[in-house]
Amino acid sequence: MLKTDTRQANWRRANPAKYDAHLAVQRAVKAGDLAKQPCEVCGIDTVDAHHDQYDDPLDVRWLCRRHHTRLHHYGEDMFPVRTA
Repeated sequence: MLKTDTRQANWRRANPAKYDAHLAVQRAVKAGDLAKQPCEVCGIDTVDAHHDQYDDPLDVRWLCRRHHTRLHHYGEDMFPVRTA
């Protein structure tokens, strides 16, 4: 259990499924089981993993920080969920 009272620790306590998914992605990338892809919008290589759903933690979309932030700020319809 996290004993600190930082904004990050509070988010982790309030969102355990999301936090577990983030850790799963970090572990998979480090182990070589999941490869980062270029940003699906602009193609840049420096990317964040974005979860559309947290049910499958390794099902992520790779977005650069700019497009990831815009997606969260403006909503999911800015970059629609891929089908297939």
